[in-house]
Amino acid sequence: MSHPRRLALVLLSLAYPPLMYLAMGRFEPRWLSLLLFAVALLRALGTRERLWIWSAAGTGVLAVVALLGNEALPLKLYPALVNAVLLVFFLVSLRHPPTVVERFARLQDPQLPPFAIVYTRQVTQVWCGFFVLNGSLALATALWASDATWALYNGLLAYLLMGLLHAGEWTVRRRVKAAHGHV
Repeated sequence: MSHPRRLALVLLSLAYPPLMYLAMGRFEPRWLSLLLFAVALLRALGTRERLWIWSAAGTGVLAVVALLGNEALPLKLYPALVNAVLLVFFLVSLRHPPTVVERFARLQDPQLPPFAIVYTRQVTQVWCGFFVLNGSLALATALWASDATWALYNGLLAYLLMGLLHAGEWTVRRRVKAAHGHV
């Protein structure tokens, strides 16, 4: 997949909650479900990565339920689905190393020292905890919160929490590297 097309899909995925919020009430959920599934399918076909193929399959189920029932709830469950898929992906990497975080770390340093492998495993576990928490909040907002609250959490607050986790991990990583004499 070309870089501009991949970037457009990522931006559309990130903008999903606010776009969905703006579209709810203007378009029937069945038509929005087709758009959601089309984006998920394009991403899966473009990357051909197992993670996005499974995500597209789950999205397809949500889209069919929304299409048949013409209900918005399945569309609002999409962020919870993404967190569940990412959780499984990270958990599987803990069971069958290298972990997801170790794979990313090896892109920068193919010869990771042993302490770094232990650290990347711990970071992968932290991300698993994040996906459980974030997915639970995404599910709760879909089931019990207003559309505006759902869009606020899933379209802004979840990304801020993710950014805080990234920033905190970066700070801890610098300290861990310094403690082991790596700069």
